[in-house]
Amino acid sequence: MSEKLWRVGTTYIPVVNVELSSNWYVNKLGAELSYKDDDKAILDLANQSIFLVKANENQSANFYDIYGVERFSITFEVNGIHALEAIHKEFIDKDIRVGEIENRGHAGRNFVFYDLDGNKFDIWSELSPIFKEKYQIF
Repeated sequence: MSEKLWRVGTTYIPVVNVELSSNWYVNKLGAELSYKDDDKAILDLANQSIFLVKANENQSANFYDIYGVERFSITFEVNGIHALEAIHKEFIDKDIRVGEIENRGHAGRNFVFYDLDGNKFDIWSELSPIFKEKYQIF
């Protein structure tokens, strides 16, 4: 292969109600809405394009590992433990369903949260060194 994949450009998330879900992502997570119709909404969130796609009920981006544990498909990064703790508190204040801050045995700390449709996401307190360098985040 002479070329390489450079980045993930778009993530697709199944939702039941595009209107309600897009409002939730904008109001709760600070996403910017760039397009919406009856079947999809396109959001700018965390340096990525997120498509909320109208799906049947009981669909989610979650999956189960070989031990039967429900897993998330996306981890968002924040800049340090203080940022993680602040966002965790902010999410609780906004009535977002969140898990406890966890020590998973690796660098940093994490917690999970869920959107209106039960899509499970992770937040990690360690911002990628390459990302920090590129955007001069210290």
